[in-house]
Amino acid sequence: MYIRTAFPPDDPSYDRLKAYMRAHTERKAFWDTAACESHHRIDRRREPHSDDWELEVLTLHTPAGPLQSTRLVSLKGQPGLDRSHFIKGPEDVETYLSLPLPDVGGDVSAHARCEAAIGDAGIAEAGLGHNPGGVAVELLGSELFALMSVTHRDLLHALCEWRMNVLLNRLRYLLAHGVGPFFSISGEELIIPPVHSPRDFRDFNVRYDRPILDMIHEAGGRVHVHCHGSIRKVIGDMVDVGIDVLHPFEPPPQGDITAAEAKAAARGRMSLEGNIQIDRMYGCGPDEIREETLALIRDAFDDRRGLTVCPTASPYMRDKGEACFPAFQAMIDTVTGWAP
Repeated sequence: MYIRTAFPPDDPSYDRLKAYMRAHTERKAFWDTAACESHHRIDRRREPHSDDWELEVLTLHTPAGPLQSTRLVSLKGQPGLDRSHFIKGPEDVETYLSLPLPDVGGDVSAHARCEAAIGDAGIAEAGLGHNPGGVAVELLGSELFALMSVTHRDLLHALCEWRMNVLLNRLRYLLAHGVGPFFSISGEELIIPPVHSPRDFRDFNVRYDRPILDMIHEAGGRVHVHCHGSIRKVIGDMVDVGIDVLHPFEPPPQGDITAAEAKAAARGRMSLEGNIQIDRMYGCGPDEIREETLALIRDAFDDRRGLTVCPTASPYMRDKGEACFPAFQAMIDTVTGWAP
């Protein structure tokens, strides 16, 4: 039993739920592994935009010249919105690739502190951020990435390879300094059906994820992948590439695979983390959540292994912590009280 913890900041309405989670669920302590890496120079400035938003302008300095992106930043605690991306066309790919690979080094003791803090209550997870394909999509935006997957596929491969080498260099350092065994990576969800074909998933996710996952596995580690969306056509590739834990695995309309189908594909080879839709925690009563949780256990835990019951996302609605508490409590109590 686990619940993701990206709560709305400074929201005391969730205090009771947080306390209940600490008492009754497994937990994770997260450390961002990019902390051991040098960073390329990015200048930031903010400009007025509206009563609700500021415009943040980022300038990335490369040996071949600057690249610029823009993002709307909420003044009222809402998620941000990308307006433009660093790479706006094929010519910008070469500019970006002029960047040297980051230097790796420095203190990794923060990971040990995470392990000490979590103790027997859970695990310390070393976060690798987005995978190579996911980073490429972030640099271009999903529309340009899709277009260039037809017109300039070689340039997308070059971006993915560059990012793969960044992560492999980082991993070598981390593993040599005792970081692990639990790692997480994300971004695969940016290159899945229906926007992209299974071929694209294999070309831009599997191809560049495999060396990363292989390095972790060779060191005795495990990898958690976060990937929303329609995974039915690619879950076999996820299993084959060596994902150890997948979160989530969503039925329609958010995805296209049932819990029973995900279990059939993953059985004995990949664990599943999920899968109560987060909006249900705000819109349903405890009896409905209890029945959904029991159905999930029935469909994905028939072999008594390979399932962590978890919502599909963190609690996210500001000032709604008390309103959703009964649903979360019902889910937690159903799991902790379950017996075959």
